[in-house]
Amino acid sequence: MSNRQVTGFTLVELMVTVAIAAILLAVALPSFQGSLRSNRVATATNEALASLALARSEAVRNTRGAGVCASADGASCGADWNSGWLVWSDADGDGAVDAGETIVRYSQGKASVAMAGTATTLAFDPRGRVRGGGSQTIGLAPTDATTPARCITISPTGQTRVAQAACP
Repeated sequence: MSNRQVTGFTLVELMVTVAIAAILLAVALPSFQGSLRSNRVATATNEALASLALARSEAVRNTRGAGVCASADGASCGADWNSGWLVWSDADGDGAVDAGETIVRYSQGKASVAMAGTATTLAFDPRGRVRGGGSQTIGLAPTDATTPARCITISPTGQTRVAQAACP
């Protein structure tokens, strides 16, 4: 007989390993989907917050105002936040996007995140306050589930808050 040792896996060992891996994946995949949903909503929320902060700082910087509005094409305001949004510098101070005004940033909508707001346009005056007064909200939630939702509240003074819940 040969004293040579055979190294490797038997078929039974390989099948047991594959079965254990399949069970672990079956348990881990649903919670991983929840993590993905949460991260998508958090990313969209952070992008919206960055756009609101940019509009507010642009309003103070140019002393005429600026704003954020829902936009499908990146050139004019629309009615659906899901299509995207743009930040513009308000050259004439009227609180609306007009021809010749500078578009500072355009963000496309996120296919996996549904957005809805109490207003389709949020304009800031030269002091960084929301034109028209009153607080505004923008809600974000995954399109395939109701949680985890986020609610961005913009106060009349222009400050933003985020709550990890659906908007009231």
